[in-house]
Amino acid sequence: MDISFVILVEMLYAVASLVLISAGLAVVFGMMKVINLAHGEFMMMGGYATITAVGLGVNVFVAMLVIAPLIVGLIGLVVERLVIRHLYGRLVDTMLATWGLSLMFIGLATMIFGNTTTGISTPIAGFAVGDYQINGYNFFIIVVAILLVIALYALFRGTRAGLIARGTMQRSDMAAALGYSPDRIYMATFFCGSALSGLAGAILAPLVGLVPTSGGAYIAKAFITVIAGGPSLIAGLVSSATTFGFVSQVFTFAISPVIGEVALLIAAVILLRAMPQGITSRFFRGKL
Repeated sequence: MDISFVILVEMLYAVASLVLISAGLAVVFGMMKVINLAHGEFMMMGGYATITAVGLGVNVFVAMLVIAPLIVGLIGLVVERLVIRHLYGRLVDTMLATWGLSLMFIGLATMIFGNTTTGISTPIAGFAVGDYQINGYNFFIIVVAILLVIALYALFRGTRAGLIARGTMQRSDMAAALGYSPDRIYMATFFCGSALSGLAGAILAPLVGLVPTSGGAYIAKAFITVIAGGPSLIAGLVSSATTFGFVSQVFTFAISPVIGEVALLIAAVILLRAMPQGITSRFFRGKL
């Protein structure tokens, strides 16, 4: 029973981590069709914002849940106004531009924070389950991921702003004809996607040593999860994160963490070969 509970928690944690890592990209790439290769660097900035705020005496939860998403969202707002808004509908150009932005952010972070590893301790202590030790912070990540999915569903399904945003991403000309400003809606949506990336980086910061190049560890998983999820924003995000998290943890416990990461990538290749348009192109059709 003890090992079964530990495995269950670790699987839920793996799924929750993928949801957090990929949520911001699901909005920016999945909805807006912007290939944001700087997604990992937005997460990195969220981590540094949290560490800096905690160092200045701010409560760690306030730093993670409020300050970091707000700061990264504002940075995303500036990026959208100066760069991204000129490139909508030009996938290759946005890819090159955001790749350049990622290099710029890495350089700036290195100049400001140095190239040494930094971090903060987890604010929630672990506890024992029989002969096994569980990180109590994993439960916090699971809860945040669940609340995030519920909040996104409520926003895009049940609010006027969410419906307008979804409609604008599909038919911006129709939104403009109805009196809405596609330019402002794109700006607000990119702000939300950037803030979600900052939130993910902030929440994961206590678990990893942060360096300016930390974003590279997340970008591949984020793109794999979003692309494999398919056209549906939330159903695709949850279904692909669940699939890959389950596969990764099964092989991690059975063999080793390295094999677990390899199994995740192999599972992504197999899934996209079987369903090139993603999971929600075959299942959960019509779902948000």
